[in-house]
Amino acid sequence: MKISQYRENAFLILFEASFREDTPEELFQLAEEVGEIRLGEKAKNLVCGVLAQTEALDTIIASYSPKRALNRIARVDLIILRMAVYELQNSPELPAGVTVSEAVHLAEVYASAEDTAFINGILGNYVRNQEKA
Repeated sequence: MKISQYRENAFLILFEASFREDTPEELFQLAEEVGEIRLGEKAKNLVCGVLAQTEALDTIIASYSPKRALNRIARVDLIILRMAVYELQNSPELPAGVTVSEAVHLAEVYASAEDTAFINGILGNYVRNQEKA
């Protein structure tokens, strides 16, 4: 499975999770039953990691957001940002540019042009700040 496909599949599961109280395992089982989303280990690990670190990821995102209030960030945008920040923190083998590019691609598919620019700006600022540290 291509890296962009596992990210998109993880995004779809995380989006579903934002409306439900199911455990990751229940979400994975539901996806398999429906048969529309193939989940490999990378996608499952990304989903579990983001769900386990949501609070910490949200704190980071809020610190880079000009809105500062997470409830003002569209749900789609927030999920894409959580995934990207999680990967930037936990997958050092992936180039930051690839992670940001993949997040922007997801935004181009699932969000508006304005949201895509917002996501790119947040992630760009985050990456530049991490490079300085």
